[in-house]
Amino acid sequence: MSDATFHQLLHPSHWKAAVGYANGVLASGQTVFVGGQIGWNAEHVFESDDFAVQVNQALQNIVAVLKEAGAGPEHLVRLTWYVTDKKEYLARLKDVGAAYREVLGKHFPAMTMVQVAGLVEDQAKVEIEATAVIPSA
Repeated sequence: MSDATFHQLLHPSHWKAAVGYANGVLASGQTVFVGGQIGWNAEHVFESDDFAVQVNQALQNIVAVLKEAGAGPEHLVRLTWYVTDKKEYLARLKDVGAAYREVLGKHFPAMTMVQVAGLVEDQAKVEIEATAVIPSA
C-alpha cells in the first residue's frame, strides 16, 4: 500500500476477474464495525416492500453509521449480505446494482451473500453488515 491509498484490493493474477466485488482487501487504520442494517428508515419504519428499495435504504443506513465515525463508503472493506430470497435478488440484479451505485458509488469491497430462512424483522428482505477501515493520520 502506498501513502496515497489506504487499502489494496487482493486478487490472484490467474483468477477470473471479480465483478461487483473484491476477493480481498488489505487495509490499515481504525476499524469500524457496522451491525446488520435493514431496509427501514431512522424511525424503524419500512417505506417499501420492494427488494431494491430495501437494499437502497439498508445501504443508506450503513453510510449514516459510517458518518458517525468520520468515514464514508470509500472506507468500506467488507459487506456481508443476508437475503431471504436468492431468486428475488438474482431477478433484481439490475435494480440492486443501481441502488448500490447510487449510495456507495463504484467502490466494491470484499463481499459475501447468504440466503437465510428469515430475518428478525419479518418485513425485512435484506440485512447487510459492514466493516470499514479509516486510514491512520
